[in-house]
Amino acid sequence: MTSHFGAYEQETVGATGVDPEDDVPTRSGRWRLWRRRAGRVGLVLALVLLLPTVTAALALRLNYTGDPKDGTYTRDRDAVWLGHAWVDGRKRDADVDALARRLAGTGIRDLYVHAGPLEHDGTLPRSRYPRARWFIDAMHRAAPGVRVQAWLGDKLASEGPDGLRLDDAGSRAAVVASTRQILGAGFDGAHFDLEPLHSGDRDYLALLDALRKETRARGVPLSVAAHQIDPLPGLHSVAGTLTGHPKWWSQKFFGEVARRVDQIAVMSYDTAMPLESLYGGYVAQQTSLALEVAPPTTDLLIGLPFFHESDIGHHESAETVSAAVRGTRLGLSRTDPDRDRFGVALYVDFAAKEKDWTAYREGWVR
Repeated sequence: MTSHFGAYEQETVGATGVDPEDDVPTRSGRWRLWRRRAGRVGLVLALVLLLPTVTAALALRLNYTGDPKDGTYTRDRDAVWLGHAWVDGRKRDADVDALARRLAGTGIRDLYVHAGPLEHDGTLPRSRYPRARWFIDAMHRAAPGVRVQAWLGDKLASEGPDGLRLDDAGSRAAVVASTRQILGAGFDGAHFDLEPLHSGDRDYLALLDALRKETRARGVPLSVAAHQIDPLPGLHSVAGTLTGHPKWWSQKFFGEVARRVDQIAVMSYDTAMPLESLYGGYVAQQTSLALEVAPPTTDLLIGLPFFHESDIGHHESAETVSAAVRGTRLGLSRTDPDRDRFGVALYVDFAAKEKDWTAYREGWVR
């Protein structure tokens, strides 16, 4: 069967690229034919790759338009990730006082202070947090009402041979024992960041079920840092197939995790977005996707980028606190503006600049 494309090709070559004496294409004719074919293939490939990208970019840009609703500001359920220096002996009373002054008048209620990492077998050496009790007590005195949670994590063996294996029941039991140990040291809760964590990991859900029994028995919150949600359905599967690293979680899996914890904080940075408007639109979308499946009994927090570096996954000029706050407010406004158990989480204290704190206060705290 002859296609219109084939008919056009024959007509063109017959008119311009064939030696009339022997009806065989000349060298110049063959070159023109190859160029035309290559150009058409390239055009098709460009359209296949470019059109979805342009469409997605336009959608994100539109997602960043409009005005947030009045009242979409802090609910006094915000959090900040703190570095290890607060529990290893590098900080002093003056530092605690300065931190308390920094937090005064904001919506920050929870501090996730790094007390790990866990060993790959799930255990936690007590030598990792020698000054934890001092910091907890000092913080409680300086900022009553602020909770100090232990931030625990480890690299998972989900994309390589090294790391914590969640499919090992003994390792999961050790993580639970480590949580019991850290809460015994006086922390007001446990916050987990385990990466890279693939969407649909049933062993992770089993671990959360066991951890929540432990935290509920002590009357303290269980909190987790969460991967971003598929901006397009099934994108995590595509990314996993092409790169071996499924960056996103499905929205369904995000909801399954959110139902098992008291707090869930979306790590809504390292998005590779090149422009502030696209990043803000992406955060707005992530906020809406998370709100749709997080139960109203769970604190949902959207991460703000309080760090400064530029690489393939994070462009400092695009991933700003101002864009993240505006995107958060837009997503909240469109999806559930009256949601009470909602906030933002600041990552991370030791990399923050004054302009980050100012943008958080002016855009979210008011």
